[in-house]
This record gives sequence, C-alpha cells and structure tokens, in this order.
Amino acid sequence: MMLVMSTFDVEALRAHFPSLRSGAAHFDGPGGSQTPDVVAQAIASTMTSSIANRGQVTPAERLADDVVTGARSAMADYLGADPRGIVFGRSMTALTMDLARTLSRGWAAGDEVVVSRLDHDANIRPWVIAAERVGAVVRWVDFDPRTGELDPADVAAVLGPRTRVVAVTAASNLIGTMPDVARIAALAHEAGALVVVDAVHHAAHHRVDRAALGADVVLCSPYKFFGPHLGVLAADPAWLETVHPDKLLPSSDAVPERFELGTLPYELLAGTTAAVDLIASSVPGEGTRRERLDRSVAATTAYEDSLRRGLEAQLADLPGLTLRSRAQHRTPTLLLQVHDREPRTVHEALAERGVYAPAGSFYALEASRHLGLGDTGGVRVGLAPYTSADDVDRLVEGLRAALRRAA
Repeated sequence: MMLVMSTFDVEALRAHFPSLRSGAAHFDGPGGSQTPDVVAQAIASTMTSSIANRGQVTPAERLADDVVTGARSAMADYLGADPRGIVFGRSMTALTMDLARTLSRGWAAGDEVVVSRLDHDANIRPWVIAAERVGAVVRWVDFDPRTGELDPADVAAVLGPRTRVVAVTAASNLIGTMPDVARIAALAHEAGALVVVDAVHHAAHHRVDRAALGADVVLCSPYKFFGPHLGVLAADPAWLETVHPDKLLPSSDAVPERFELGTLPYELLAGTTAAVDLIASSVPGEGTRRERLDRSVAATTAYEDSLRRGLEAQLADLPGLTLRSRAQHRTPTLLLQVHDREPRTVHEALAERGVYAPAGSFYALEASRHLGLGDTGGVRVGLAPYTSADDVDRLVEGLRAALRRAA
C-alpha cells in the first residue's frame, strides 16, 4: 500500500464529489474532472433564481450582472489576470478558432505562425487553418519523442521577422510535459510575435500566472478543474481593445463583451466561481482568494506529484509496460503502452475493475503520431486532487492483470 504524506486532506475534498461514491477510481480527469456538489448547487441555484438579462434596474438583472462580474473576478484570480481581460466562450476550441480567424485578417501572404507538435489540436488547427486561408507559412516545432521535452532553442530556430503568432501549450494533455513557456515567450517577443498559450491541462494541476508565463493570451477550460463546460480566455484589456472580432451590430463593443457572442450562460459562470472558491478553500488559511489559491494549489500539486512518483516506481517493476511520460517538468499525467495489447483493450480490462483510464490520442494527434503511436495513442492515466492512494493501488493491480492476460 502506497503512503502519501501531505498537508492536503484528500478525504475532505473527496466528500464534495457525489460521483466518487460509486466506487469507481477515476483516472480520466484530463478529459474532464468529476463535479463537486458545490458547483452543481451553484448551477441549480442560479437557474432557479429570479434572473434576467444583465442590468441594474431589477433584482433579476442585478443578479445576472453579479454572476458575470463574479466569474470574471474568480477566473482572473485563478489565471493571474485582470478581470476586464477575461472572456468567456463555449469552449477553448471555439475561442481559439474565433481568435485565429480575427487576427489572420491582419496577416499577409508570407507571414508566419509557429505551432508545436506537443500541443492539443485546439492550439494547432485554428492557426493552421487561418494561415492557409491567407497564404501564411506554418512553422512546426518538434519535441523529443524519447524524453517528451520541447526545447526553446527549437522554437528560436523557426522564429523570424515575419512571425506573427507563436502558439504553445503550458502542459501536454497527452504526456504531461510542461515546456519552458516563459523562455519561449521571451524569444517570441524578441521576434515581435504574439504568444498564445493553451493552459487547459496546466490549469488543472498548477496555478496559472499569465504575466509570469509571458503569455499575451492564455486559454483554459474550467471543466478540467471541477467547473462546468465552457472556455475562458485571458489577455491584457488594453490589447483586447485593439482586436475587433465579428459581432452583431446592437451587441456591446466594450471589452471583454465584444468577444462574447450572445447571452452568457449565467448558471455555468456561477458554477465556475464555485469551483474556484472550492479550490481556494481546499487547504485552511486566511488571505485574499489569490493567496488562498496559491497555498491550496501548491498543496494539491505536492500531493499529486507524490502520488505520481509512487505510481511510477510501481510501474517500473511491471515488465511489458512502457511509460511515455518522462519530461523533467510534467503534470501527473502518464501515457502507457502495454506490450501486445491494444490501448482500447487495456482500457476495457481496467473498466471491468471499476478503474477508468481511457485510451486514445485525446486530440493531441500530432503528439501521438510524433511518438510513433499513430492515431491510436495509448492508455492515459491522469491523477487529480481527488485521486486516493487506494485508487492508485487498484490501477496497478489492474495493469498487472492486463499484463498477465497479455502474457
């Protein structure tokens, strides 16, 4: 039995997740975390309240306005951003598609965009499509398939005077690699390029600080860290003032509203605020919400890393299993291959034991192909703050059984 020492109380957090009472061991968090009771309650309460379109005349209007401003404040605290620079959208993918389409109107044939093969396709394809539409050049940056590392020097090698955008992930959703985004951003800025950072997977395990990352634009998805399904974009409000997306004539031209098409989903915004507040309270202590987030996320990160190290030690003793997640800095997300067994078969064998570790390439198609795994990918094991040591033991035993069956 693996022992994990931490100031973080995992059982107290687990008590907030009704779905965990089913007894399943969830390692599918990178695709979307389980939902805590306080988030569901906030969503239900908002939907059943007297609420209307935003305004300041009736209590219903004021409630809607308070929900929106509250969610902007919460996500600003979580992302180290200005609330006036927080944009909500249907998904991170939709926000990135809209951004790429809008920015590309200012590009010309021969301009360049830089994308990495480490990224989820949501931070690749929007830029590739936009570049192709205007005749811009796409510059690809590879990562080391052996170590999973993305070298900033390889980014520097493809930068030039006509580089308009550098799109890079803060953490790979497939193998967990956390590249040196701050260094990449500094190099990109020296070349005069805009830096767009996909922090979807990163934000599930670490506090995001837009300024520290050097990101001009950072995007994430609250449903990866206990919240509901929507996307969030954070940028400097002054820069957003210079960007003019397509919009309806009567809709507001103010920032950030000019980027938000239609009426916002108030109930999902309330759920997002509740998720951030739950994370901030997961370790007792006083201070501002940002200070409490720093303390709580640091504790959950230490807990997850301890679990990961123990799991990796156990997996090293299993013959016939290959672990593809080896970067020096990485999230607690492991990509596994069981020799002579298809990933889906392993996924199904684990599911029979109530252990949920899905198989695939998880939209990180370029990364999976670069690893030599084609479009099939591998078995992804994602640890979350609610993962217990018992969950890990059940996973290891399930993999042992799969290996015995393969033998």
